[in-house]
Amino acid sequence: MTTTDQNLPAALGGSAAFPEGLPLTRLEVPGREELLARLGSVLDSGMLTNGPTVRELEQRAAELIGVEHVVAVSNCTAGLMLVLQAAGVGDGGSVVMPGFSFSATAHAARWAGGTPLFAEARVEDITLDPADAEAKLKAADRPVALMATHVYGTPCRTEELQRIADAAGVPLVYDAAHGLGSSRKGVPVGNFGLAEVFSMSPTKVAVAGEGGLVATRDADLAATIRTGRDYGNPGDYDTLFHGLNARMSELHAAVGLAWLADLPQRVAHRGSLVAAFASAVAGLPGLRLALPEEGDVSTFKDLTLILDADAFGLTNRQLADALKAEGIDTRRYFHPPLQRQKSYAYLGQAESLPVTDRLAESVLTVPLWTHMDTATVRRIADAVVRIQPHAEQLAAAV
Repeated sequence: MTTTDQNLPAALGGSAAFPEGLPLTRLEVPGREELLARLGSVLDSGMLTNGPTVRELEQRAAELIGVEHVVAVSNCTAGLMLVLQAAGVGDGGSVVMPGFSFSATAHAARWAGGTPLFAEARVEDITLDPADAEAKLKAADRPVALMATHVYGTPCRTEELQRIADAAGVPLVYDAAHGLGSSRKGVPVGNFGLAEVFSMSPTKVAVAGEGGLVATRDADLAATIRTGRDYGNPGDYDTLFHGLNARMSELHAAVGLAWLADLPQRVAHRGSLVAAFASAVAGLPGLRLALPEEGDVSTFKDLTLILDADAFGLTNRQLADALKAEGIDTRRYFHPPLQRQKSYAYLGQAESLPVTDRLAESVLTVPLWTHMDTATVRRIADAVVRIQPHAEQLAAAV
């Protein structure tokens, strides 16, 4: 093979960067021996739910976040549903939220009885645009809550959002699914709004298998969520409200504790990997990364590229195809955005968010794992660098 051939992207006959394939996510269980011992103790105890391991996880998470109350639940969506129910959104009023978010954000509001009202994303970091959220709250007939998402672990502009929520007289709730380990101006995510709800599903930085954590400074809300996760049963089977079966099992809590053990170090490592990627692709036309503001910390749950197709020469779909030929898995998180999903067509908001539409057509997530090494992330970046000069030929081949 000639030197020229070696520089060709795989889609044009060059050698694949990862002929063995590189998946988007890959788990490596930390502290396996200690975890297995803990799981054995749980099984020996005969108590598989509502036990001391869940309480230990809640306490450890509260210490890590620096917040008074953490309630473990079966998943982030259930936690959001319970928080929104407790916040009183069940009369069908408008819950203003980002269109650029995972479906669970809107689903939780809908299940709790609210009506999603979608707002724009910020071009800079794809989090909720405070100005548009404020405008949507003012325009709504009956605004009942404001929701925001720390997209990819990037903290929102929490100060502005709190000011806007306070002015509108509505609670601020965060879908913090990606944010366990992130911080805003030195304050850990989990300390903002009425409550923040984390996910511990397998694609997250801290994993329980399945599970979620509700973080709040409000003691009454925490007590309500604890009751709500057990059907609304205060202990005498005379349910106080229509709750859920949203308990986290002892086994999931044991797994979650293993992942919390060195969370700050793992978040720092992910940040260093993203920095290495950013350095390797610096100068490529039409490509930037979804990055937090200076002074903020992101978990980088996802390493996401934002493409200007005209400048880069390829759309996100075309780059995804070229990377697939390199053996690199990708996703377009989040596409389609919420306002364009079939489940929310009845709202008639599909054409309402041009900025969000443009961003959804521009993003592409590439692999990033907590245990990935710098050499691997540079190989991914090198594949992108090798592809871009051949953009015109690759685009014509599609």
